[in-house]
This record gives sequence, C-alpha cells and structure tokens, in this order.
Amino acid sequence: MSLTLPRLYPIVDTAVCDRFQLHPEALAAAFLEAGVQILQFRHKGPYLRPIFAQAEALAALCQTAKVRYVINDRADIAAILGADLHLGQDDLPPAQARKVTGPAPVIGFSTHNEAQFAEATQDTHVNYLALGPIFDTASKQNPDPVVGLSRLAAIAATKHHPLVAIGGITLETAPAVYQAGADSIAVISALIPPQNPKLDAIRRLTAQWLNPRMV
Repeated sequence: MSLTLPRLYPIVDTAVCDRFQLHPEALAAAFLEAGVQILQFRHKGPYLRPIFAQAEALAALCQTAKVRYVINDRADIAAILGADLHLGQDDLPPAQARKVTGPAPVIGFSTHNEAQFAEATQDTHVNYLALGPIFDTASKQNPDPVVGLSRLAAIAATKHHPLVAIGGITLETAPAVYQAGADSIAVISALIPPQNPKLDAIRRLTAQWLNPRMV
C-alpha cells in the first residue's frame, strides 16, 4: 500500500485531556476545525463504556470531516469503528493485528531505536513507522531514551515507509525535525497552550503548525 501522511499528526490522548480538563471530543473538534487531516485517539487504560463512547464520537467526527482516524493499541476497537490502527512494541504484533482488522486499514508501528526500526521495516503488515522520542517528553510514562536529530537523520536515510517523528517536538523545533527526514510529526500536548488551554487558542496554535512555511 502506497501511503502519504499529512505533515501534522495530532493525537488526542485521554490522560492529557484530563490534565488540561478538556473533553476529547471537543479537543478533536478543535483540531478538525483548524484543518488537520489525520487524528489518533490514544487511551492507555481499560476501554470501559465511557471511553469507547469517546472513541466512537471521534470516529463520527472524522468520518464527517473525511479525515483519517487512527486508534492507538487496540486492534479490536479499530475494527469495530472501521479505523486505522497504531501499535506499540508491547501490543499485538502487526501480523496478528491484521487478523483482527483485515487487509484494508493502515497499520502504524512505534519504534525507539535503530534495531527496532530496521526490524519493523521488513514487516509487510506495517504501512508507516513512528520513531521517538526525538526529544525529552512529558506525554509518556517511562519514555525510551531520546533519539535526537542526528540519529533521526541517520535512521530516516534507511526508511522504506513514511516516518512519523514523535516525542517532545515543539513548534520551534519542528522545522529541524522535518529537515532531518521526518515525513510527519505526531504531537500531543504541544498543540495545547499550557497557559491558555482553551479551544480557540488550541485552534490558533494548530493552525500555526499547519502553516506551509513550517517546512
């Protein structure tokens, strides 16, 4: 499958939403109103009914906006909602996830170093690879060692899939990440102004990330 990813890859993370007292559906709507073309729903706890309802609401928003929708970790939830899937190193292997999702959905896979990236590159069930954290990040508990720009550039030179950079990337550092070879940048909390976590401010900040002059 030939795949082109948008340059900005926003992630609606339920833990970050709780921290900023934002409802996931409202945050997703703000991103979509700003013009994003892909959206991931990320929840690291059990999928109780209220969480599934949130994931379902975001699926409806993305369907209306004709935007690619991605579920993090859970092949079963992605299959129920007709969404794409993003897997981590400790999740179902992509080949097993394909038995749940079927052949059509896109599957992304997280890597954190050269060895993991090289191994995942050979996986025929994977459509894009994420690499990170590029910089120090507060959005993940017990993050892997920082990759940095020079290692990102070296790894990007070997890529055969679209490469999504993630982890600690800000509006100021994003141009250097693109220049190092990232096709897309996944962003969680850097799309939420910490001093003004209101939806209108989030829309304005997201629009800055989407500015073509960023690259």
